[in-house]
Amino acid sequence: MSATPRPRPVLRPFRPGDGRSLLAAWCRSAPDDPITAARFRTLILLDPNFDPEGLRVADLDGQVVGAAYAVRRRTPLAGTDLEPDVGWILFFFVDPPHRRTGLGRRLLTDALDWLRGHGRTRVDFAPYAPHYVLPGLDRAAYPEAARLLAGLGFRPRYEAAAMDRGLVGYRMPDEVRRHEAALTARGYRFGTPSDDDLVDLLGLAEEFTPDWARAIRQCLTGGAPLDRIVSARAPDGRMAGWAMHGAYDGTAERFGPFGVRKELRGAGLGKVLLHRTLERMRALGVHGAWFLWTGEQSPAGHLYRGSGFTTTRRFTVLRWEAG
Repeated sequence: MSATPRPRPVLRPFRPGDGRSLLAAWCRSAPDDPITAARFRTLILLDPNFDPEGLRVADLDGQVVGAAYAVRRRTPLAGTDLEPDVGWILFFFVDPPHRRTGLGRRLLTDALDWLRGHGRTRVDFAPYAPHYVLPGLDRAAYPEAARLLAGLGFRPRYEAAAMDRGLVGYRMPDEVRRHEAALTARGYRFGTPSDDDLVDLLGLAEEFTPDWARAIRQCLTGGAPLDRIVSARAPDGRMAGWAMHGAYDGTAERFGPFGVRKELRGAGLGKVLLHRTLERMRALGVHGAWFLWTGEQSPAGHLYRGSGFTTTRRFTVLRWEAG
């Protein structure tokens, strides 16, 4: 007698009632990156670009056993640019009992087809703003996913490093204090920004990326105190840079965003801003600082490592292009 064939999951859009089953399958499938209902609501369901048609789920007898989430801009991040050629896949997963059946390939192909149907000819995995889940793919944690994406034509663009630093027993290094004093003697001013300072600070953040300005606005309008931010003004009065923590999801341990005006880099402003912020985090009782994304060999990466941060994960940003 021949074996009874396994039932084949049906691929369809997300619909009300899927949430609990989807989250349970996600946490079983991606144990290094579990998610709560609150984070899923914030990052996915409340995203202004969320379209349930783009969240492709694999349904087996009413249970979600896999998903792939494709998104396109319907609301611009800044100005009027809807990036009409660009789409993103933020995540995908297959419940472990249903792997090696071709379901992951079916889900990703379905998500790509949906994006292509909306005119997208370039698809990135996974650095979408404003609500990315992870910067890219952790190939060490998910080697099967890496092979599947490569087989579908996704190619590496660059690497992003997540870093952490313990703060138990942290003290600002004496050499940083001396450097801050030297910069202050030259006319630089460090401190908590006032309400009026936010105009210049947000303008500087916009020069880096509109998403950083959005994160600062959202953090402060959500009730975060201004002393989450350390700012610096140059001798000529320009906003020179800032560093902060707690900007994302109200997580006090998460450092960033952080930036120094391009033409003022090299003077050691970044080191002072970084350590001033770490000092404030420790004063709040925070036991560690972490962030998700920097280039390990970038100037920022060298600054972090020199300040006691170590790389905890590496993510590969991938891109698929039509033709």
